[in-house]
Amino acid sequence: MRGTTIAQRRKTLKSIKDGAGLGDAYGVTLDRITAQGEERTKLAMATLTWVCHSERPLEVDELCHALAVEIGETDFDPDNVPSIRTLLDCCQGFVTVDKESSTVRLIHYTVQEYLFSHPGLFSKPQSVLAETCLTYLNSPQVKNLTFHSHPEHQSMPFLKYSSRYWGTHARRELSDHTRTLALELFGQYEGHVSAVSLLRQEMPPSRIADISTTSLFSGLHCASFFGIVELVTAVINAGGCEINQQDYTGKTPLAWVARNGHVGVAKLLLVGREVDPNLPDDYGLTPLGGAAHEGHEGVVKLLLEREDVDPNRPDTCPETPLGWAAFRGHEGVVKLLLGREDVDPNRPGDKGGTPLMWASHGGHEVVVKLLLEREDVEPNCPGDQGGTPLFWAAREGHERVVKLLLEREDIDPSHPNQYGQSPLAEAAVKGHEGVARLLLRREDVDPDRPGEHGRTPLSCAAFGGREGVVKLLLEQEGVDPNRADKGEATPLECAAFNGHEGVVKLLLGLEDVDPNHSGGDGRTPLGWAALGGHEGVATLLLKREGVDPNHPNQYGESPLGTAAFKGHEGVVKLLLGREDVDPDHPGEYGRTPLGWAALEGHEGVVKLLLKHEGVDPDRPDKLGCIPLSHATRKGHEGVVQLLQAQKSAKNTDPQRLHPPCTA
Repeated sequence: MRGTTIAQRRKTLKSIKDGAGLGDAYGVTLDRITAQGEERTKLAMATLTWVCHSERPLEVDELCHALAVEIGETDFDPDNVPSIRTLLDCCQGFVTVDKESSTVRLIHYTVQEYLFSHPGLFSKPQSVLAETCLTYLNSPQVKNLTFHSHPEHQSMPFLKYSSRYWGTHARRELSDHTRTLALELFGQYEGHVSAVSLLRQEMPPSRIADISTTSLFSGLHCASFFGIVELVTAVINAGGCEINQQDYTGKTPLAWVARNGHVGVAKLLLVGREVDPNLPDDYGLTPLGGAAHEGHEGVVKLLLEREDVDPNRPDTCPETPLGWAAFRGHEGVVKLLLGREDVDPNRPGDKGGTPLMWASHGGHEVVVKLLLEREDVEPNCPGDQGGTPLFWAAREGHERVVKLLLEREDIDPSHPNQYGQSPLAEAAVKGHEGVARLLLRREDVDPDRPGEHGRTPLSCAAFGGREGVVKLLLEQEGVDPNRADKGEATPLECAAFNGHEGVVKLLLGLEDVDPNHSGGDGRTPLGWAALGGHEGVATLLLKREGVDPNHPNQYGESPLGTAAFKGHEGVVKLLLGREDVDPDHPGEYGRTPLGWAALEGHEGVVKLLLKHEGVDPDRPDKLGCIPLSHATRKGHEGVVQLLQAQKSAKNTDPQRLHPPCTA
């Protein structure tokens, strides 16, 4: 591939679209790499090895330090670190620096495909990467780092990657040299900074502060963590290690093996050795619990073959292995656990949730089916907030799970949670039409059952604007569209309050719906629409025959007064368009809509009201204040000018411009 600069060669790579053309171009580029001299070629191939085989993209400084490591050397020489410019130049456009992440990557994914199609280019790359990491970690420059200087270690940026991934590379390809270097590291591992680095990357933030050089995370823990059978065997055979030793979180080597799913090491530790398979960590999690939580079927199977393993032992949550497997939807693990006769499928865990409840909550259909096949499973057992498995499946909208649960003859389809909310009401709240339809097919489901606050499924759906569910419920016999909740709000008021036009339209389509029902504070649906400024809802209500546009709330305010107070010009305009609207209706304080608009400084509303013949701009409230007085006192200059202009136009007595006001 021709080009005098990296940018030109990169541009050429991007412009080639034909597959064969790409191969030819990459071949030419590879020839250029191998023809540029031994040292530059070696550096380029080492760079490509890391970029193609690393477990995650390496940052610029990480890669440069990795390439400075000389396998077989004891010390790390910082003067051997190449510059990123040199790397890019040696790679002839194959690699680039991602500006957003500051990581080094290939210019295009097809480059890696091409390189991997030539296996001879990379000689035992996993061993090379493992040996590089271990050489780096065994160097005096890393060993001399103190625990307290972590995690910065700006002088040794490759520490984080090498600590976390050396074992991953070694597990894939363990050379004799890798084995030797690993055992050298294990000889001082409990006090080594790389142990701290590994734990910091693996443990939850809440436990990081507890990590110290006395964390008892030994070489056996590390080899078990990575799942390298040969190294675990070597460490055990060397003696001096306690097979049940717990680290700073209480995890044994077996616990790490179970957590990471290493079947080979699990077999090694469990067969013929004095391993305690039930030893819990600081969270009360046993190896079986850890393996079940992560879904490692192979390890779970091995542990369950032990007669001394307790399959029901809960952790501190408290959650059992079956509970965790059900919660996370690990079908294979659930099947294995249910194969044990002594496993309790109803044992409650965190927040009282049974395995069936957690599986239903998560929508894990196969797990739910497995549990329901057990005759001793209790399908109505309430858990978190009193919700049954059916309640949580309905809440989350898992139709297939709801269907499975409803097929059980002993299911209670209306069992409420602690707030009196039924599965149907919860489905209505969330707008899950399919679930609501399934529940409404049941003859034993009451479609109008009120919850703790007296809100029916229809009210719940109306409040949330769930049109599809509202339509379904209105088709049911026994549903009262005017049934008020404990706050005396009907479904229509709930919908109007939140501005749900579609729901309002559906409800107003019923002849028996009361459009003037007033709730606890006396507001009608129109009053709620005025309060929220919902023009569409107000339009629908004003078209309904029999709607009272002047119905006051408990404070005597009409919908117009409310809209004027809130500054909702659109609603004010709609109301003023009605001949039967009183534009000067005084509220509890004797304040008219104009008085409220002037007090709040809503110029647009004041303009609309002043154009109406029935509005008296000088009408005082019970405190003796006229609109101009309020606007003047509040400093609403625009409103003051509008009102003064109105007075001048009508030649109002100047003595009344600023009457006494006791407000």
